[in-house]
Amino acid sequence: MSALAACLLSAGFTVAGSDLCRNERTAELEARGVAFVCGHAPERAARSDAVVYSSAVPESDPELAAARAAGIPVYDRAELLALIASCFEISVGIAGCHGKTTATAMCAHVLQACGGCTAHIGGEDLDYGSYFEGGNRCFVTEVCEYRGNIRKLRPTVAVVLNTDADHLECYGSAEALFDAYAAYARSAPAAVVCGDDPICSAVRPALTFGFSEKCDVRALRLRSSGGRYSFTLNIHGEPCGRIRLHVYGKHNVYNALAAAAVAEQCGFPPALTAVGLAGFRGIRRRFERLGKLYGAELIADYAHHPREIAAALQTAREAFGGRLFVVFQPHTYSRTRLLFDDFLSVLSGVEDLVIFKTFPAREYFDAAGSALTLAEKLPNALYIETLRELSVYLRCSLHAGDTALFLGAGDIYYAVKRLLNAKF
Repeated sequence: MSALAACLLSAGFTVAGSDLCRNERTAELEARGVAFVCGHAPERAARSDAVVYSSAVPESDPELAAARAAGIPVYDRAELLALIASCFEISVGIAGCHGKTTATAMCAHVLQACGGCTAHIGGEDLDYGSYFEGGNRCFVTEVCEYRGNIRKLRPTVAVVLNTDADHLECYGSAEALFDAYAAYARSAPAAVVCGDDPICSAVRPALTFGFSEKCDVRALRLRSSGGRYSFTLNIHGEPCGRIRLHVYGKHNVYNALAAAAVAEQCGFPPALTAVGLAGFRGIRRRFERLGKLYGAELIADYAHHPREIAAALQTAREAFGGRLFVVFQPHTYSRTRLLFDDFLSVLSGVEDLVIFKTFPAREYFDAAGSALTLAEKLPNALYIETLRELSVYLRCSLHAGDTALFLGAGDIYYAVKRLLNAKF
């Protein structure tokens, strides 16, 4: 939402907004001239030319009700994003259960190296932020699958990174979500999909990327140096130079291949892909090194799905030595409940594990999907509810050379920052 606000500001619109509380992002928008209200301002919504809302906002929201009562046009976030994307000659939409933000940012760097692009990023690129304006020909955005939003964007190039089960509270089954990904890929003039994922057999892609021999865009001769990977980019069987990534994790090779495949589909030379990826330094909250506490390295990662947690654990063990402490904050009760066994499986091998209280987001309490219930089923886990308790645990546990990995898409990131600044 903040990136869309920045986009509209750049286009000359007067923008106002509201949120539950002030934060870094709202402060940035206020500094750019956005009139911000903490809480609700129904009377202001009723005086607007249009009202845009995210999927996290309930239909009972007083600002939505006021706008509709006044006959003001109301758009959800995905509808506005689709309108913006339609203004560009080339629009690239990046979908998938994991890696959307990183792949979108990588693609933005590559397309910018190829002549320029405008990017709408779901996280904060260390150089571009969440919105980057670099040209009016190419537009790249990530595509959210929550509540069927994936059906609303019709890009010229549809990318599908992977098709794991998530948001089952919306779709009802993994099969229904898979069908949504397939329909999205089929709706575009060109689909670029992971050749190592089942989605490849459900659509007719223009290009595939991955590790297997059947893929059009591949990574060969992988090398890892402290968790950062390099590889030879191979397109249609021809080597196209060496790619070196500055971000951690083997999973990011897939994201880089997706960006390379988009550039190939758009007709840009592979040499520029290497230039763009060389300039990508990462995304905040994606295996971000925050500093040291009691001599231990503190890493924050957005991982909140079992497969993402597995990738973060593998990367931490590969990149850092010493004892590994993991603090995981579940994100929403429904995800924890619906993927409960998968969470147990991926976390059961962590020796030093803390389960922090659930970040509920848009949901109400559900004991079956609570952090406490998850912790009780993990004999290796300690359940913690407050930042002060977490501070005491870390002070008594961490030593020089250890690594503390904080996982989750909720407010655990800001809690760690408060620990580092001793503000709690």
